[in-house]
Amino acid sequence: MKSSSTWRFVLKIVGLSLAAAGLICLLVGFWDKLAEDAAAVKGKLSGKGCCSEFDDFDDDLLCE
Repeated sequence: MKSSSTWRFVLKIVGLSLAAAGLICLLVGFWDKLAEDAAAVKGKLSGKGCCSEFDDFDDDLLCE
């Protein structure tokens, strides 16, 4: 009975290794697209497209 539990453990390690290898292959294969998306998110979060801090003030009323 000890032999079957050993084989089960070995197969779990092999399966985990294959899953990790597949994930790494996907990451390498789509690296350029992931980098573009990350750059787009970084650009949006940096505040380039955001409103100014003082846009809600009415400058005409302040200058009178």
